[in-house]
Amino acid sequence: MTFRRLARSNVRGNWHRYVAFFLSSTFSVMIFFIYAAFLFHPDVISGNIRAADKVRQGMILCEYIIVIFSFFFVLYSMSAFLKSRKKEFGLLSLFGMTSRQIAKLVLYENTLIALFAIAAGIGFGALFSKLFFMALAELLQVDTPIRFILAPKAIWLTVGGFFALFELITLFTLRNVGRSEIIELLKASKKPKSVPVFSKWLTALSIVCLSAGYYLAYQAKLNTIMLYMLPILATVIVGTYFLFTQASVAILRRLQKSPGLYYRHTHLVTVAQLVFKIKDNARTLFMVAILSAVILTASGTFYVLYLDTTNKALDHYPQSFGYTEREAGTHEIIHPDELRRLLTEKGQEIAYEVKLTGIPVPVTLEQMRNRQTEALLVPEEAYNRIAERLNRKTVQVEAGHAIYVFPYREVAVEFFPKGSRLETNADGKPLSFVMDGQLNGSVINTSVDYAGMLVVDDNEYAERIKGIPDNKRMTYYGFETRNWADSLTASQQIAGAIPEKERKRFETRVEDYLDYKQFNSLTLFIGLLVSVLFFVASGSMLYFKLFTEIQDDQAQFKALSRIGVSDEEIRKITGTQIGIVFFVPVAVGVIHAAFAYKSLGNMLGITVWHYGIIVMGVYAAMQFVYFALARRAYMKQLGQG
Repeated sequence: MTFRRLARSNVRGNWHRYVAFFLSSTFSVMIFFIYAAFLFHPDVISGNIRAADKVRQGMILCEYIIVIFSFFFVLYSMSAFLKSRKKEFGLLSLFGMTSRQIAKLVLYENTLIALFAIAAGIGFGALFSKLFFMALAELLQVDTPIRFILAPKAIWLTVGGFFALFELITLFTLRNVGRSEIIELLKASKKPKSVPVFSKWLTALSIVCLSAGYYLAYQAKLNTIMLYMLPILATVIVGTYFLFTQASVAILRRLQKSPGLYYRHTHLVTVAQLVFKIKDNARTLFMVAILSAVILTASGTFYVLYLDTTNKALDHYPQSFGYTEREAGTHEIIHPDELRRLLTEKGQEIAYEVKLTGIPVPVTLEQMRNRQTEALLVPEEAYNRIAERLNRKTVQVEAGHAIYVFPYREVAVEFFPKGSRLETNADGKPLSFVMDGQLNGSVINTSVDYAGMLVVDDNEYAERIKGIPDNKRMTYYGFETRNWADSLTASQQIAGAIPEKERKRFETRVEDYLDYKQFNSLTLFIGLLVSVLFFVASGSMLYFKLFTEIQDDQAQFKALSRIGVSDEEIRKITGTQIGIVFFVPVAVGVIHAAFAYKSLGNMLGITVWHYGIIVMGVYAAMQFVYFALARRAYMKQLGQG
């Protein structure tokens, strides 16, 4: 028998071990090839596809992520496979095979799997590329469909890149093949395992690290997230590692000291075996927990940003169209009557209009590096009238007091705390206010001419405005239309009627909304494919970790059968153990993601729990399907022992 035939025979015989690794590798190749097919598409390279540059950089980043992730995934997988085959290598050595020949055999096996995975990945990639192009064309809103072309560069890059990746990792992992003595290899699976121990200090460290990471994540806001990011990642990763390597053993050993639970039904066998399984698989469970947290956090973030597109547009642009005149009573931008005419001409029905006149006063935002800007001083009654229409919070301000309204909800910085005093001036006349706090979220479109508003008592405003000429006042005009999402043509026509130097002060919701929507849709679409890749890989790690230990489990369950444990009880023990191995790291990842969602909500200024629960539910359902398939395959193989 030649090495090639022996390699093919080994792959067929161990297919139940290799299937998860093969499918994960195939999926990685498929996603990489689909992205490469778009990146090297002739119309993308020539610039014929409008807005393709918006996704090109994101796809290039995803390609790097896939390659880096595939490197570590393949390295881990091959190392685990070789470790589980020590007894087989010992037998081959006993029959006269040299270390060089064993390495050659493994190289043939891995090359065979790599070629099949690359071929299958490119085949499925070519099959789904058309659907991918159609979806992208819809998201990019291109005039004509993207042509179905499989660029030769994409094929050669995928084949060459992944073949080199597989072969290099194979050569790297083969360094340890054949270094052990034959007797050690033959007895590798029969070495008695010492009772797992744990460190109380490291267990306490895991609790402290996780608590610190969760606390920082819970408190993080937009202005502090960059400062907290690295400490959160460091403490959560360290805490998770010691949670599985130390705290898990401590918990299970504690259960063994609880007679009421430990000696009930089959718990004795289940817990006793779990102590060894969790300890042996601690690093795998740690990696799956971190991957689960990454998948849930990334997917949840993409999903929240996508669904929050409309809310974000409404927050930043309370009116569909708005502009600010520097001088009250003048219309250097556009006359309101002309704007109404153009809207009506384009089929836009006006729901309501707002007009707000105020006085620009200088303010200093110390928390933004002492930025010198202006706020619009407005009367309480005028502000409340618009706020009520928008279902926003109204205010009551006493004479000599003021409330600062910052335009952006997501910025959780208090520029003027309650009780502080603001010294400013209006047209050179000094003003002094006791601040009653701050509200986030403007009732009019954000303007380039001022940063927020100061709301004051009506009588005080009337007193302050006396003697201030019209050319020192600002007037905002806002128009809300009923079908604003379809008002792009109207927006472009109105912008064309405005003098070019004044266009930057004409603000329309629809253009930014469509940009937000397109970007967030593309991010969700591209990011979810990478998230699914991570999910498949994390499940595969658990799958082949189960099958690398199946020979030991077969021997243990045969022993249990001989002492009277029924097949039903063995299935119950096995199902419980597999369930714990599959779902404990997922549960830890869910908890990590929950605090990440809290940070995300703090940064966006919204509640994201209802979005996060949907993502977690979908992920749990997918994990359950993976668990059911793995359990079925494992039980079937276990019965053949």
